[in-house]
Amino acid sequence: MKMHRLLAEAAAAIAKAVFREHRVLDHALAEAFEENPKWGKRDRGFIAETVFEVARWRRVLGFLVDSEETTALCAAQWVRMGHEVPAWWTYKGATPAEMSAREAQLASQPRAVRESIPDWLDAVGEAELAATWDAELAALNQRAAVFLRVNTLRATRAEVIAWLAESNIAAGAVPDLPEALVLAAGKSLPKALRLDGRVEIQDAGSQMIAPLLDPQPGERVIDACSGAGGKSLHLAALMHNEGRVFGMDVDAKKLVELARRAKRAGATCVKTKSITAATAADFVGVADRLLIDAPCSGLGTLKRQPDLKWRLKPAQLERVRGLQAELLDTYPAMLKPGGRLVYATCSILPSENRAAVARLLEKGGFSMVEERPVSPAATGFDGFYAAALVKDG
Repeated sequence: MKMHRLLAEAAAAIAKAVFREHRVLDHALAEAFEENPKWGKRDRGFIAETVFEVARWRRVLGFLVDSEETTALCAAQWVRMGHEVPAWWTYKGATPAEMSAREAQLASQPRAVRESIPDWLDAVGEAELAATWDAELAALNQRAAVFLRVNTLRATRAEVIAWLAESNIAAGAVPDLPEALVLAAGKSLPKALRLDGRVEIQDAGSQMIAPLLDPQPGERVIDACSGAGGKSLHLAALMHNEGRVFGMDVDAKKLVELARRAKRAGATCVKTKSITAATAADFVGVADRLLIDAPCSGLGTLKRQPDLKWRLKPAQLERVRGLQAELLDTYPAMLKPGGRLVYATCSILPSENRAAVARLLEKGGFSMVEERPVSPAATGFDGFYAAALVKDG
């Protein structure tokens, strides 16, 4: 593929915005694609692959090209992608031939360089996960597969597989997850199919969370940190649309998106609710089931958002740990005696997971039913943690 200067410059500009301005990679890409509707599928693919892999392998590429400048990092990535660096692409750093020589030296570099992660984050991972950190980190540097959740309010898994096949999209069932499908490597779902309502894009690890709540038709279920509502919609489907799912969040924009998605999915039992200082008191003893999908570091999702590791700072990690403790102090009041609580994060750090649950258990009033860590190394999914507890009553 001949490299077009406009596309090369666009990729470098997006990467620079991600690193220098701390832009969220997904958002920056979407904005660029919207502003340039004439870019074809191959053009968008080249830009997306460049930017994602530069974010994923920033330190590796920096070592290979002996530079931290974005133009040099892009050049190193294009060499890895099998492209020739065009003569018009100027950068300060090692030549492609020198990069090849430096590739042989990569294995002797510290893990934080080899696995392309900030030193402080590597230290945290090693301190918390010890011998398993190497495998988890390597797994989190793999490219993410696209997983779908079949919306059983609209179709069966077999029907969805046949429907996708009509659009020449091959989807395979995921073992042990009855609503999950996975697309072939490198494949994506066209927008028209994403908006159809028969499927939702949802990682397989994330699809393990709602069933752990064991929601029953007719119950009142609170998804206390719903965001745009992937798990709220899953809960509605598990309840056959009978009962009430309250999707709650502090972000009104996310609740608007949840309402839109619920309508598309036919999830009429979902009701959105903005969280205020009075919410926990207003809903005391209301819920049969309570999901606290807590704000977290997001470290389990590095496959699909590799830019996160460069945006995350130690102070933010400390802040989310405090927020998790606060939520577990206040939100369980919304649960009926005998009700079931699931605490979940998309982190693999025990300090955000088991430690948070241990504090709740130490206070008394809850009993552990099941603990479910989802390991990227063991499953190939995003990293998650969930614990199911029952409120004494």
